[in-house]
Amino acid sequence: MSTWNGLIDSGYRRWLPVTPGTPSVSLNEGNTPLLRSAHLSALTGCEVWLKVEGANPTGSFKDRGMTVAISRAAQAGAELAVCASTGNTSASAAAYAARAGLTAAVLVPRGRVALAKLGQAVRYGARVVEIDGTFDDCLRVARELADHHPIALVNSVGNELRLAGQRTVAYEIVDALGDAPDIHCLPVGNGGNITATWGGYRVYQQEGLSTRSPRMWGFQAAGAAPLVHGAPVAEPETAASAIRIGSPATWDGALDARDRSGGLIAAVTDAQIFEAYELVARRDGVFAEPASAAGIAGLLDQHARGNLPPGQRIVITLSGNGLKDQDASLRGGYTATETSAATSDVAHALGLAA
Repeated sequence: MSTWNGLIDSGYRRWLPVTPGTPSVSLNEGNTPLLRSAHLSALTGCEVWLKVEGANPTGSFKDRGMTVAISRAAQAGAELAVCASTGNTSASAAAYAARAGLTAAVLVPRGRVALAKLGQAVRYGARVVEIDGTFDDCLRVARELADHHPIALVNSVGNELRLAGQRTVAYEIVDALGDAPDIHCLPVGNGGNITATWGGYRVYQQEGLSTRSPRMWGFQAAGAAPLVHGAPVAEPETAASAIRIGSPATWDGALDARDRSGGLIAAVTDAQIFEAYELVARRDGVFAEPASAAGIAGLLDQHARGNLPPGQRIVITLSGNGLKDQDASLRGGYTATETSAATSDVAHALGLAA
């Protein structure tokens, strides 16, 4: 039985910007589940698959790029890895830095990061700096620090190492399905994931490992949709905190993926996102964080608008684990029935016959 040893050592090294001397700083990321959604397939008349990126070691797709970025930082002798983050990047950077024996510093917007994600960064030993401002302010500071100090900036902006690692999601999908899907749906925040995923499909097609590339359908939250509006949003607002970004760092790459694939980038409301968030949990048994559900919400919205002909093969990236944002899970409250410890009382509460 073969053992999976992470993206660098288990099959994708040739596609990654590493050398024979690059150490593999890995938590066995990648090789995430690709699940067929019977419910979404029935709703849309298509063949819908879910790529569950929340199964990565720190609970999000960010681990794909971080294994490459931190491996190369370790090879270069870096001592400090810095990132700006709405949560998932900080958790991933902190974990991989810890694995490599490096120090991580994470810059986060104060009060605008899910506590579970912040808790991950803290537990991995990161130096947390909370900035009075937005994610965009955090990224600006991180880039300025990198310009003037000998640190490793591990955000995906302009970072071929991160993007190359994130392309592997497309390789895994093609390897599993035998070819690329017709459409790939995913949430869009900073723009790196749609850019990298499209790039991965293009690599496989150019190498003759697939016959086509999919149309890329990206979805932003309506209150944080700069790519839809064509201009930055100064004060982005959405309860889907992972995509609460007003000025995507990989703006051009995201639009290029949309345009070259013949795809789209559209907006969905928070109400639609949370409806999809509940749907995928209750009908498919997948607990994804709210931002992850933007791809599902967008697919259902396009179907409702008559823009989705039946019979197509579709993959949706679920970018992060629902445990990342437990407050979101309980924000509407929940119903519990209280009973005594008597079996008969519990049976009554469950509507079972006496």
